[in-house]
Amino acid sequence: MASKVSNFSDLIQRVAASCLLHPLAAGRHDSGENRSADEDEEYESDDQEDEEEEGSEEEEEKERCRAWEGTKEEVRVERMVEMERLMSEVFDAVSAMKRAYVGLQESHCPWDPEKMRVADVAVVAELRRLGVLRERFRRRMRRGCGGGAFVARRRRVSGGVAVREVVAPYESAVDELKREVKARELEVESLKEKLTNVAVSSLGLSGTNGKKGSGGSNQSKRKLSGSTIQGQACPAPELFESTMRQVKEASKSFTSLLLSLMRSARWDISAAVRSIEAANAADTVPATTTTSSLVIAPHHAKYALESYVSRKLFQGFDHETFYMDGSLSSLLNPDQFRRDCFTQYRDMKAMDPTELLGILPTCHFGKFCSKKYLSIVHSKMEESLFGDSDQRRQVLAGNHPRSQFYGEFLVLAKAVWLLHLLAFSLDPAPSQFEASRGAEFHPQYMESVVRFPGGRVPAGQVVGFPVSPGFKLGNGSVIKARVHLISTT
Repeated sequence: MASKVSNFSDLIQRVAASCLLHPLAAGRHDSGENRSADEDEEYESDDQEDEEEEGSEEEEEKERCRAWEGTKEEVRVERMVEMERLMSEVFDAVSAMKRAYVGLQESHCPWDPEKMRVADVAVVAELRRLGVLRERFRRRMRRGCGGGAFVARRRRVSGGVAVREVVAPYESAVDELKREVKARELEVESLKEKLTNVAVSSLGLSGTNGKKGSGGSNQSKRKLSGSTIQGQACPAPELFESTMRQVKEASKSFTSLLLSLMRSARWDISAAVRSIEAANAADTVPATTTTSSLVIAPHHAKYALESYVSRKLFQGFDHETFYMDGSLSSLLNPDQFRRDCFTQYRDMKAMDPTELLGILPTCHFGKFCSKKYLSIVHSKMEESLFGDSDQRRQVLAGNHPRSQFYGEFLVLAKAVWLLHLLAFSLDPAPSQFEASRGAEFHPQYMESVVRFPGGRVPAGQVVGFPVSPGFKLGNGSVIKARVHLISTT
């Protein structure tokens, strides 16, 4: 009975529980449906908002992309413009470098130390400018290859290598300059030694101080104790003859230049020739009636002018210093004096007279050039030819002008100076002679500057005026005197 009651109670409890649970389930179902609808609406609104946000983000991304593309294009254009500007500067620097180097070359010939110094500074400045442009180009390339982070990383990894790469070209240039400086120093030392020999020998020629002459003699002995210089061991008559030919060519060249300047200045050439002829006649034995009224054809005026120049240059040729001082070295110690003269000849033969006088303007040769130039070109003549007397003032001040006219004169003066040194180097010394005005023509001693038909001088020709002197050498050979002939008929 107790178990039945318990079963019935259990049944009632189940039914009650089922009744209670049924309406609750329906309510839950309804509320669940309602909540699902609301949630769906919320989800749909969220999706729309997400889509809108995604659309705006895409637009913003596109805008950023377009802005980035524009920035990249601007950067590219800017870099291109900057690179073009840099290349333009490089080309300008290279052109300036070429001009500076040409200026440096021009300053060497003729030798101009001040111009050389300025040109050297300009070349170095352009080299430094090119170095700066190279570094700018390297920096641009580094930024273009990877930006600042790449450069920083590269610097951290190979900072020392980069520094060495930058310094290496400069070190190489410095080494090259050191080698060039050493070569220049050796060249300068060699030139100084030659100039010292010339200066000492010139002092020995002057004879003003016996001690100086002795020093020049010792120097000459040391020079002669070595090997031969320029392939000539001792003076020879053939060397004197070849030097006289150089004098002849230099005289023709200088006379032609002087005559062209006279014509450009509208000189009366015939009157000038008559004046020259009268001056030459006053220095010689009075002319005969046959030659007193000498008339020179216009195309022969150059011979009269060459005669005038030659007479001035060879005046004093028989003296060891052209009578510039009272030296007697050739008489006191003739053997040593001959060796000294030939040493000077060998040292000076290959020298440019302009460069030599630029370094030693008051040496013995410089004094000879000054004296002869002032005697040939007087002040009125120079003012008429050039419009001023600037060259004469420079010569009077002990300097030597760097003009074409004075340069041609120096070539002739050097040839005569070398001939003079050779004359006093030979033993026996050559004997100088000159044809006299009105003298009979002797073909073994004279040479006519005027060419006759068939190459033979007709009879009845006498010397109108001498053009250049002749020499009789110790070996018996004769260098003929050049003369201008006129007819006696």
